[in-house]
This record gives sequence, structure tokens and C-alpha cells, in this order.
Amino acid sequence: MKALNLYGPRDLRYEETAKPVLEDSKEVIIKVKVVGICGSDIHRYAKLGPYIAGMTWGHEFSGEIVAVGSEVDSLRPGDRVTACPALYCGHCESCRKGEFARCEKLTVIGARHPGAFAEYVKVPAENCVKLPDSVPYDAASMIEPTSVAIHGLYKTGIEAGDDVAVIGCGTIGLLTIQWAKIFGARHVYALDIDDAKLELAKQLGADFGVNTKDIEPHEKIFEMTGNRGVDIAVESAGSTITSAQVFSLPRKGGKVVFMGIPYGDVMVKRFYFERIVRNELSVYGSWNAISAPFPGKEWQTTVHFLQEGKIKVEPMITHRLSLAEGPATFEKIINRQGNFGKVLFYPEK
Repeated sequence: MKALNLYGPRDLRYEETAKPVLEDSKEVIIKVKVVGICGSDIHRYAKLGPYIAGMTWGHEFSGEIVAVGSEVDSLRPGDRVTACPALYCGHCESCRKGEFARCEKLTVIGARHPGAFAEYVKVPAENCVKLPDSVPYDAASMIEPTSVAIHGLYKTGIEAGDDVAVIGCGTIGLLTIQWAKIFGARHVYALDIDDAKLELAKQLGADFGVNTKDIEPHEKIFEMTGNRGVDIAVESAGSTITSAQVFSLPRKGGKVVFMGIPYGDVMVKRFYFERIVRNELSVYGSWNAISAPFPGKEWQTTVHFLQEGKIKVEPMITHRLSLAEGPATFEKIINRQGNFGKVLFYPEK
């Protein structure tokens, strides 16, 4: 089969690769219909390189079951599915408590196990989530990032009537905005330095868009909230700058949740850090999209709201490409040669 394999930073190859084979009675093989680029893929391509040289990459996907292990009775060939890409050990203290996102050996396909930038991928059967016929493969390939967004908001205990600020209007930020409105947020403030992203954020439910280029975000947010601040501030940009600024946005007793991953040291100046202490903020880290019972309610909840049309992913998709275009596409993204939102690959194309 053909696959995208990562050998090093900026060394991604479209090449012939061994097709997965069932080796465990509880595994399934999926024919990949659609697979998307995650923001973390871009950083790994540009800077970090693979965990294992030559690894087949990718973890946001949907497809059709083509083979099942002998002990799998919940799935059959022909089933339409997406799959949670996370793999947990099942033995560490966190796993024994059902806290799978905190597993000591947590990994995802595409890291140390072959991923979904390929014609076929193998996963444990328990990772699969069946799709209703009304949810197309394109949308289903984005169930994983949508689950990541709701996983983070679950941690905050968001309530109807809360005011929410979301810094960073990439995929996770735009999905978080939609979830916040579904949860009943009174006002959602979208913050970014790109006006086009802010317009899309408003299209998808944000009440206000704030361009934070060359301003202190908290000054504008406090002006707009009557000097109160927001109940919940979400960092989804993964920027070293916004990862410090986010502490200045909540009200006294407010909450901050980190969904972005800054690939650099976060230097928090005194003013921002004092907001944590003086305002008695609650600060949450959010990792992955899994909970108990595995893979977690995040997944079925996402499927439901996609089916109901209350989570909208179509406006976020900017490119639909063949898998063979992968290496050139990643180069264009990191060199900013084009307007890239969500990029989807089609292995059959």
C-alpha cells in the first residue's frame, strides 16, 4: 500500500509500505477514507521529526472496516467508523483508575505504531466508534479534534451563562467556540491575530472577534466585560506568548484551560503570574480526548452533535488532496504558501 512516512524534520516520503496484518484477536483493519493534518503534525514535520524514523504518520481519520480479529464481535467488515488514536498501557496507576489520558505510556498511532496517512491502518477494536450514515467521512475524520476540544471544556465544569474567551482560532479553537455555545455560554470572545480566522470564528458561533496583534488582550476583554473578565479562558493557540497572556483574561475565581502545546519555553512575566495568585484562578491542563469507559463520552457526544448539525466542520476545511500530495503540502504549510485551514487527504484519490 501507499503511505506517508516521516524520516526526519522536513523529510516526509510518499512510498510503498507494508499493509497491516492482524496479529491480535482484538484488532481490526480499517481502509482509510479520509485523514486530516493535525496541528501537532505540522510541528513534528517542521521541527521535531518522528519518534521512529520511517514511521507511517497521521491520527485523525475515518474509514471502513475490512478485517476483524477472531474475538471482535462488535464490528464487522463494511462498518463505517472513526477511531480514537490513543493507545494506553492498562497497567499503570492512572489506567487502573480509569484516567487513561494520564497513562504513563500513553501514545497515539503515528508515533510508535503505524498511523493513518495510509491506505489501511490497524487499531484495537475498542478504539473504534461507529458512524451513523448521516455523518460523512469528511466530518468523521474530524471527530478526534472535536473530542479533544470537549475534553478540555469538561474539565472546567462550564455552565450555561458563562463568558468564555478562546485564544487561537485554529481547528481546536474553532471547535471549542462551538462547544462553548452548545454548553450555553452567554458570550464567547474569539482572540487571534488573523482577521480571516476571526471572521470564521464568528461564523461558527463566536459573539465577538478580537484581533490581539499589538495589544494586550486583557485590556480589550476587560473593557468588553465591564471590567469583570471572563469565567473561562481557553488557550488553544499553542503559542509561548498567549500561554502567558491567558492568565490575564479571567475574572476573580475564574478558570484557565490549556489545550494548545507551546513548542518553546513559556516565560510568564510578573503581571500575568500574579493573576493566578491574586485572582485565585483554577488552571487546568487538558491532554488528548479520552476518559472512562474508554474511549470516553467525548466521542459519542461528538458524533451526536455532528449528526444534529450543531457542530459544523465543513467551513473549516480548505483543502481536499490526494495522499501523494502530502510532502509538497506540508512544505507549503510551513512556508506559508497559501491559506491553509483544515487539510484532508484521500488515500483513494
